[in-house]
Amino acid sequence: MYEPHHIPPIPAGKFVLRMLVHAGLALALIGVSLLVGIIGYAHYEHMPWLDAFLNSAMLLGGMGPVKTQGLSEAGKFFAGAYALYAGLVFIAVMSIILAPLIH
Repeated sequence: MYEPHHIPPIPAGKFVLRMLVHAGLALALIGVSLLVGIIGYAHYEHMPWLDAFLNSAMLLGGMGPVKTQGLSEAGKFFAGAYALYAGLVFIAVMSIILAPLIH
């Protein structure tokens, strides 16, 4: 995907384009992950869409859920699984964004 070490670095314009592609991929992953979280919280906890968005966004941002009390059994399982997934997405997004810079 990237140039080997024996080839000179790409021009600045192409590097900016590469960074924009990586940022777009990261935003797409965040968007899909956020949608999964919103749908999950709305389905399992019957949260309004805005509250489901808030809980999902806080988990994806690494802050933790807003609502932790009064969750159903299915809601607790979803929240735990989504929290683990959100942690991995956080790492993946940082890797996608930083890969061209580190290379």
